[in-house]
Amino acid sequence: MGHVIVMTATGSIGLVAIFMVDALNLFYISLLGQQELAAAIGYAGTLMFFAVSIAIGMTIATGAIVARALGAGDRERAARNGGAALVFIGLAMTLIAALIWPNLHVLTGLLGARGETREIAVHFLQIVVPSMPAVAIGMGASGILRAVGDARRAMYVTLIGGAVSAILDPMLIFGFDLGVTGAAIATNISRLAILGIGLHGAIVVHDLVRLPDPRALFSVARPFFVIAGPAVMTQLATPVGNAYVTAQIARFGDDAVAGWAVIGRLIPVAFGAIFALSGAVGPILAQNLGGRRYDRLRSAMRDALVFTIVYVLVVCAILAAFAGPIADLFGATGHARELIVFFCVFAAISFLFNGGLFVANAAFNNLGYAFYSTVFNWGRSTLGVIPFVWVGAQLYGAIGVIAGWALGAVVFGIAAVIVCFRVIATIEHRDDAEPPVGPVPPTAQSPFTSAKGATLG
Repeated sequence: MGHVIVMTATGSIGLVAIFMVDALNLFYISLLGQQELAAAIGYAGTLMFFAVSIAIGMTIATGAIVARALGAGDRERAARNGGAALVFIGLAMTLIAALIWPNLHVLTGLLGARGETREIAVHFLQIVVPSMPAVAIGMGASGILRAVGDARRAMYVTLIGGAVSAILDPMLIFGFDLGVTGAAIATNISRLAILGIGLHGAIVVHDLVRLPDPRALFSVARPFFVIAGPAVMTQLATPVGNAYVTAQIARFGDDAVAGWAVIGRLIPVAFGAIFALSGAVGPILAQNLGGRRYDRLRSAMRDALVFTIVYVLVVCAILAAFAGPIADLFGATGHARELIVFFCVFAAISFLFNGGLFVANAAFNNLGYAFYSTVFNWGRSTLGVIPFVWVGAQLYGAIGVIAGWALGAVVFGIAAVIVCFRVIATIEHRDDAEPPVGPVPPTAQSPFTSAKGATLG
């Protein structure tokens, strides 16, 4: 539990910092007094969520293949894996940015954006989309840092990026009177900071990046994409679900979309530790899988779930107590205020089940069962979103949309956790009859290995 908490706490500080800046960004925009601006940021955020989700999926794969090599005591292979993974991330995200940029009007229109709101969203995205490869490579480097157990530097990657944005946002939005353009420029500069800090830690501090030759690149491609493919598909499920929710919310006007945008910024700030937990527990599981410590696979999962329950209950109590002031902070009125208050008081508790799903998916991705995470996440984001949200919209309007989105998490969260423990049992029974691939030396270079060779955490 101590290891889970330390890795989660350091990860969540960085995550919450970057998402807090995102929330402040929306707060500054709301001070300009135009609902269209806040709604435009909401549409832009929904679209960018797709790209970030792809980067997260590849970051999961990066951490997994580096952590497995470290757990087996092969640091040179870990460095080759890390270098190849960053190359794959850079190439993939450059291609995606090139495909998205010329189609921004079409994509924002599909989300329900219209008129001036649509033009503002497109303008913001035209500035921000080209920086997608930079932030994705920085995220991949932070995955390498988590894999080697350097939670502090992994935290610095996003913490410093968040600090840069926090300083530049008000300066550019108000000081230089650039409005939404200033917010976009600040986002790009903060992403460059994330790239620089991440690469410095992975390359200079830990020497865990080797630029591969074509042969080495080809050899790493299969293990990387075996994890990255399902992980990306898994991560894409959530923005698909969110896009459907956004399109349904758009039926009720820009003020409802503005409220949904605030909720979208509030979720990662309030539940950043749960997002960080899913990223932190993955390398712990991968290293113990490499060390064949199945008892610690089970205990790490149990501790992660206990942490989820306690954390979500505490945060939900705080959100319910301050629902009104939170809505007032963003100047929300009408539908926007109703949605924010409803989320804080009622819908936020769904993260008990979302958290269980996140942790189970991290386990599936790092234990060689990534297909399961794809199934559960897509189930949650389709069967657990579309019918619930549609019915909610018909019966209760915009509030019904949020209620339906929250209710869909229950079944899939519970089922994912049950299947996860069965997977761990299956791995243990399967490997009991197989000898280790290679010895884990007493001085293995894993940061989770003691002098006596015992895997920690």
